[in-house]
Amino acid sequence: MRYYPNIPDLNANSSINLLLKRAKENRTVWIEEYETTGGYSALKKALTKLTPEDIVIMVEESTLRGRGGAGFPTGRKWRFALANPKPRYLICNADESEPGTFKDRIIIERDPHLLIEGMIISAYALGAELGFIYIRGEYPAGYMILEDAIEEARKKGYLGKNILGTDFSFDILVYRGAGAYICGEETALIESLEGKRGHPRLRPPYPANEGLFGRPTVVNNVETLSNIPIIVTYESYYMSIGPAGYYGPKLFPISGKVKNPGVYESTMDITLRELIDMAGGMKDGKKFKAVFAGALGVYSERDLDTPMDYSPKGFGGTGTTIVLAEDDCIIDALIVIGEFFHHESCGKCTPCRVGTYELLNILKKFQEGTATEKDIKYLEHLCENIPVGSICGLGYSAPNAVRDALKKFRDEFYLHIEKKCPAGVCFKE
Repeated sequence: MRYYPNIPDLNANSSINLLLKRAKENRTVWIEEYETTGGYSALKKALTKLTPEDIVIMVEESTLRGRGGAGFPTGRKWRFALANPKPRYLICNADESEPGTFKDRIIIERDPHLLIEGMIISAYALGAELGFIYIRGEYPAGYMILEDAIEEARKKGYLGKNILGTDFSFDILVYRGAGAYICGEETALIESLEGKRGHPRLRPPYPANEGLFGRPTVVNNVETLSNIPIIVTYESYYMSIGPAGYYGPKLFPISGKVKNPGVYESTMDITLRELIDMAGGMKDGKKFKAVFAGALGVYSERDLDTPMDYSPKGFGGTGTTIVLAEDDCIIDALIVIGEFFHHESCGKCTPCRVGTYELLNILKKFQEGTATEKDIKYLEHLCENIPVGSICGLGYSAPNAVRDALKKFRDEFYLHIEKKCPAGVCFKE
C-alpha cells in the first residue's frame, strides 16, 4: 500500500466493541483482515436473505438517528426518499468540521470497509445505484485510504455490476471538499458536489425529494452508515444495546483538559460526567470548569449528569466534548469559537454574515477590557436574532455557546467589564 500522510495517533477506546471493534489501534484494516473478522457478512446476509423493505424496517425499529449532529431518524429520512421515483442517490457526509469533532476520522482511516459495507447495504435498501463520499479536504490520508479500499471492494465483487452474483449493482465515488465547514450542511454539500459554490439551499424541497441533480437523495454521515452492518447483523438484539429509544453504539470525541483525549465508544445511557471519567478524568488534577459541545452550547458543573442521548434534555448532536478547566477563560474560549463561525459563514444570509462578525468583535471588547453592560444586552440581542434570519444550521448554531455562557457564566462577563479575569488569562501586562 502507498504512503498516507498526516494520520494522527488518536486514542480510541470502547466498552462495547462495535464501531471501534477494529479501530482501536492506529493502523488501517484492509479487506482480508476485515473479512476474516466478520466483515461483509452483513452484506451477504442482506443480499441473500433480506428484501430492501426488510432492511428499511430494521433501521426504523433500531431508532437509529443521524450521528452528524441533527439527530434526525434515519429510517424516516429513507422513507421520504423511497416515496420518490428512481434514480436515487446515496451520499456519505464525511465533511466533519465542527470544532472538536474527529470521530468519523477514526472509522475512515482505520476501518474504511465498515463504512463501505454500510453504504452498500443502505444503497440496496434505497434502490440506489451510485453513491458518493464527500470527505473534507483536511483528511488527505482518509481520501486516499477510501479510494484504495473501494478498489479492493470492487476486485472482490462487493461493488460494481451484479454484486455477489445478484441483480443489484452499486458503485461509490469519493469527492474531496476544499475545507469549508458549510459543506457539512447537506444542501451546501450537494451544491458543491454538483460543481457549484457551497451555499445552502432554501428548503423545501428537501434532498429526499430533490437532492443531487434534482433526484431524491439520502445524505447520512460516516457514523450513521457504519451502524447499518451492525443493525443487519444483530437485528432485534440491537435494541438491547443502550437505553430505550436511543439504541446502538455512539462515538464521543473528547478533547481539552482530560488525561486521555480521544474517541470513546459507549452506549447513550452514560452521563457527561461518566464520559469525562472514561477519558481519565481531569488533567493534572485541575478542577472542572465547563464543556464546549462543538456547535451546540456550553455545559457547566451543574450539567455533568446530563445523559449523552438524543432526548430533549440530552446532550445530543455529534457528542463532541471539549473540556475546560479552572485555568481556562470562558471569554477566551468563546472568542476561539466566534472566530471559527465568523470565518466559516458562507455569507449568503446577512444575519449570519454580519451577526457572527458582530459577536466576535463584542467578545473581543470583553477580553480587551473595553466592554460595558450595554454590550451584554447587545450579545443577547444577537443571540436571539441571528438564528431567526438564517437559513441553515451554521446560523442557527453560531450563537449557541455565547447564549449558554451568558446564562451559566454571566459573572465572568461582568468581571471582564471590571478588567478582572478569574482564570488569569486576560489583561496580562
